[in-house]
Amino acid sequence: MSIRPELLEVLARRALTEDAARPEAVTKLHARGGRTAREQVAALVDAGSYVEYGRFVTAAQAAKRTDDDLLDRTVADGIVGGLATIDGHAVAVLSYDYLVMAGTQGMRGHRKTDRLLDVVARLGVPTVFFAAGGGGRPGDVDIPLVSALDVTTFAAWARLSGKVPRVAVIDDNCFAGNAVIAGCADLIVATPRASLGMGGPAMIAGGGLGDVAAADVGPLDVMVANGVVDLAVDDGEAVDAARALLGYFLGPLDAWTAVDQVSLRAAVPEGERTSYDVVPIVETIADVDSVTVLRAGFAPELLTALGRIEGRTVGFVANDTRHVAGAITADAGDKAARFIQLCDAWGFPVVSLVDTPGMMVGAEAERTGLVRHTSRLLVAAAAMQVPLLGVVLRRGYGLGAQAMLGGSTHEPLMTLAWPGAHLGAMGLEGAVRLSMRRELEAIEDDGERERTVRELTASAQAHSTALNVARHFEIDDVIDPAETRGILAQLIGAAARDGRLTGSGRTVDTW
Repeated sequence: MSIRPELLEVLARRALTEDAARPEAVTKLHARGGRTAREQVAALVDAGSYVEYGRFVTAAQAAKRTDDDLLDRTVADGIVGGLATIDGHAVAVLSYDYLVMAGTQGMRGHRKTDRLLDVVARLGVPTVFFAAGGGGRPGDVDIPLVSALDVTTFAAWARLSGKVPRVAVIDDNCFAGNAVIAGCADLIVATPRASLGMGGPAMIAGGGLGDVAAADVGPLDVMVANGVVDLAVDDGEAVDAARALLGYFLGPLDAWTAVDQVSLRAAVPEGERTSYDVVPIVETIADVDSVTVLRAGFAPELLTALGRIEGRTVGFVANDTRHVAGAITADAGDKAARFIQLCDAWGFPVVSLVDTPGMMVGAEAERTGLVRHTSRLLVAAAAMQVPLLGVVLRRGYGLGAQAMLGGSTHEPLMTLAWPGAHLGAMGLEGAVRLSMRRELEAIEDDGERERTVRELTASAQAHSTALNVARHFEIDDVIDPAETRGILAQLIGAAARDGRLTGSGRTVDTW
């Protein structure tokens, strides 16, 4: 069958939009470890499922470029996007094209993005956005502009918070408007090639702040430590990480496995002064290979992770006693509050594993805005619609333990404790020293005074055991640690049957 001229023209023009039409540029990008926008999309989605929007768009620069130049150098106006599937689930994917003017945002590119975000809002599909690029692009002379501030993309993207799950991927320089796209997302994945900032080198120099190399504006180690990046991965792993994160939002899995739970009986050291890694406990309770730790380098005293229990997505928060003994700091309060909002928006029950001496205290800690930041955790937990499930592993002291349990021991759907756990209004030795201050001051011999403190602390410990707390019904049960997963699964199943795992749909704070 012969092909009509108009179809030949379409096919020829389509060929110009493919990577094969830019072999030299693609080779250079590959040489420095990058992937093209189309390669990112193809690697992310199911083969043959991608439906593209706006592939024939070129930059609004006809007044200063020839048609051939526009078709060659401004392909798709620097952004590729459309609908597809991942493991058969409908998704949207967008990617700025670093081969087109460093992935900068053109005015027609904004219109394309807005069109796709409208489609995303209509369909409610999870979205992955490869956000790397240089920010807003000057020079789109075909469209009369003065301020160039009349752009609706950022509001449209931000408005999707709580409405559709959004994962941003950064594997190159990501500045200004591109950084806003990343910053508004629910989760950010980044590689060592990433540099993230609200202004790139040109803007920094233009502001009289000196010359800064692009790689030094916001390198990965900085963005991990300050909590901007949720998940840092090696080069070449970002697409797989994005798929894995998006998978938590795509519904329960039918197939899952679990490890032997007996190891939990020895997972927590005896006594209160030995620190331990809480990640193995989370990984044992959760389905095999289902746990992803988020913001690991930020506020490490509090762990946040997504995982699954019997195929259902669950959020884990846990005190990490290796850092400031697991106390709740200002950063930990922010980290936990934002994570709880994320889980609540998308219907993920939250399992809180408690081993904390309480809120961080001291004049230095108060300079961090401790009162406000730690209170965010209480406010976020109070607003939760999904179930909170509490497990006191060892120490549950003071306001910190109350915050980890949503405000009190009976705020969670159920509060459990492991044998050996102790609960109290504050650390027991500190409580003894405070409540018995006058009596202790009357003991002149230092050795005798400290022996008295130890005796009184031991007595307080005997009174504050989990069994005694349960006897007074201040918690719901004390269990064999090996039973933890089974009980949590039953509670989560009950909540699912009662329709409690639909998610609130509320906006998730960016911080």
